[in-house]
Amino acid sequence: MLDVPLSLLDRARTRTGEPDALALTGVVERARRSEALGLRRSWVAEHHAVPGVAGSAPAVLAGAVLAATAHLRVGSGGVMLPNHAPLVVAEQFATLAALHPGRVDLGVGRSPGFTAPVRRALRREGVAADDDAFERDLEDLRTHLDGTAEVTARPQGTDVPLLVLATGAGLGVAARLGLPVVVGGPLLAPLLADGSGDGAAAEALAALADYRRDFRPSPRQPHPLVLVALDVLVAHDAGAAADLALPEAWAMAEARTRGAFPPLEPVEVLRHRRPTGSERRHLEAAGRTTVTGAPDEVERVLARLVDATGAEEVMATSSTTDRAALATSDALLASLSAPAVVAARERAAAGRT
Repeated sequence: MLDVPLSLLDRARTRTGEPDALALTGVVERARRSEALGLRRSWVAEHHAVPGVAGSAPAVLAGAVLAATAHLRVGSGGVMLPNHAPLVVAEQFATLAALHPGRVDLGVGRSPGFTAPVRRALRREGVAADDDAFERDLEDLRTHLDGTAEVTARPQGTDVPLLVLATGAGLGVAARLGLPVVVGGPLLAPLLADGSGDGAAAEALAALADYRRDFRPSPRQPHPLVLVALDVLVAHDAGAAADLALPEAWAMAEARTRGAFPPLEPVEVLRHRRPTGSERRHLEAAGRTTVTGAPDEVERVLARLVDATGAEEVMATSSTTDRAALATSDALLASLSAPAVVAARERAAAGRT
């Protein structure tokens, strides 16, 4: 059994033929179930004008999840800081923390809008990714949260942990500012392939080692902290679990080949779809960053990943079209974590008293 906590990042994925509102209420219902399962966090994301994602306002959606739960930590994975004034972000999440003390996280990233029209609508067109600007914005955000900025963000007296969604240069920024990191995607892919001896895996491990070596302790965070985030889908047999990954993999393949990230389609439709050569390559790439299987197989892969990275928490970012199958996957995943099992028992006992 895994000895680290488990959490969820729910991007509010839309499904073909369903209204966007159902994706949002689905996030809230999934968070309620996650709380009963003993998971530590339920995070939401920020994506703008993406047909396949209804989650565009993380502070608003996090507020709905907080109101529907009692124990989960709830936060963003993440707020895309270049799209916002740091003061406004601080005020939004401080407000959530004032209403729900001790339960709010603020994960931030720096991704631009998905397409040129979206970047124009966000007034980000022509603005290049800038490590220095992101670091300055992060520092501004932190000072607003801790009350040391030139202007005082309200409400004051709240406790909002700040985490960085990071790969590559973002790890260095987080180390210099003494912040925890959430890593995923390409950084983890070679480690999931158990290629601990190959060059890509060695580079990934070196990047994490550099983060820990260069980490500057801060008053809130005295030591480096790594969470790993990846798609994880569990079923009672490996074939069923692999099927659950098809909708997300196909959506990613369409995004890479056609420039549009679509709603999730039914597995029954996708099983019979023949990919083009380009689509096949992207489907295979999606498979390399997704963990699927029966519980014992998933446990082995995650244990190996945790051991390799030194991660202190695993965050599942998975989704699939069938909501009932997703609920089963979440329950099976939670059963693999000793901290989750203990938390579920404690929460159930508290509910009976």
